[in-house]
Amino acid sequence: MTERLTAARMRAVEQAAINSGDVTGLELMERAGRGVVEAVFDERPKLAATSHRAVVLCGPGNNGGDGFVVARLLKERGWEVDVFLYGAPAKLPPNARTNYERWAALGPTQRYCPDHLLKAGKIAHEAGVDEWVVVDALFGIGQRAPLDDVCAPFNALLDAAFDENTAPTPFMVNIDLPTGYDADTGEALARRPFPADLIVTFHGAKPIHAMPHMADAILRIVDIGL
Repeated sequence: MTERLTAARMRAVEQAAINSGDVTGLELMERAGRGVVEAVFDERPKLAATSHRAVVLCGPGNNGGDGFVVARLLKERGWEVDVFLYGAPAKLPPNARTNYERWAALGPTQRYCPDHLLKAGKIAHEAGVDEWVVVDALFGIGQRAPLDDVCAPFNALLDAAFDENTAPTPFMVNIDLPTGYDADTGEALARRPFPADLIVTFHGAKPIHAMPHMADAILRIVDIGL
């Protein structure tokens, strides 16, 4: 059986690569974000053919930094991109902060809250988009309970899309794993975790990826040179 990387093991692998001097954390973050974009286009080729709309949900750690890279790369391709940050820019770790600033040169970052997310869904509907992408870059392998308050704002957007037909159902792209689950045990950390259509992880699969409740999602493992 192929070894599945626990959160602690994955962090150790990344840190060893950085300590070796062969790669920097910033380079790994760039590779991760680029790998996410390439995985999306591989799975949905029509998204690569023309510009679309994306909502990128960035968390307070390095997973959020990956999200800022994704946002920048999509924006550079002509996409309309709405970025939301859970947390304060000043508290981001250094590499994530660098990518936040790179994104800030291209577009604004909004606070992650129900009102702002619902407005983004309404804009998507009014723009007549036939497909939009949501990138879940909130926590990745670093999730801890409880996460109900974190999941609630985005779930409000999903409810509005279904109940009021305010926007097409988004294509959900999760970096490492959906928000609301423990990477090692697969335990739900919220009453209503995020859905998943495409999960993009790095270097190797994590324990949660083998669990039954992830079976309907497409899993892509991206080599970032570790």
